[in-house]
Amino acid sequence: MKDEGAFILPPSSFILVSMVGILLITHGTLGESLIHCASHVMGSRPPLLMQIGVTPHDDPQQIQPQAIRLIKTLDQGQGVLVLSDIYGATPCNIALTLLAPGKVEGVAGVNLPMLVRALTYRDAPLATVVGKAVSGGMEGIVRLPLPQYENATAASRNR
Repeated sequence: MKDEGAFILPPSSFILVSMVGILLITHGTLGESLIHCASHVMGSRPPLLMQIGVTPHDDPQQIQPQAIRLIKTLDQGQGVLVLSDIYGATPCNIALTLLAPGKVEGVAGVNLPMLVRALTYRDAPLATVVGKAVSGGMEGIVRLPLPQYENATAASRNR
């Protein structure tokens, strides 16, 4: 079918790809910022990716029902990975109340490499996505090598 220059496939042509849903629960606007940056890296906003930003004025007990609703929306049968920022902080404590082994798993310490890695492998089983998220987050932390001229300058200062 063609419609005003756009090629539109009939609904029966769509192939549903199952993937792990991802919910970020973070302080303030960190989650939306990470989604924005990941969308830039990946070329478009990935599907089944949502976030909740927790502010100092929010009551965690009022956020939990919203988080449960989002998990139900995100879970297309492959489970949901909940990413939070600081282990032990309010967003992480909300995430902890949502966990259900094999269905809803969580990782704290979210960063952009972790999110991109999780998005890249989200068509794998949930346990694999959890492992990839953790490895992506850890391997994304690298001390930058000094430029050659900086090394030479630093070496001359130390003499």
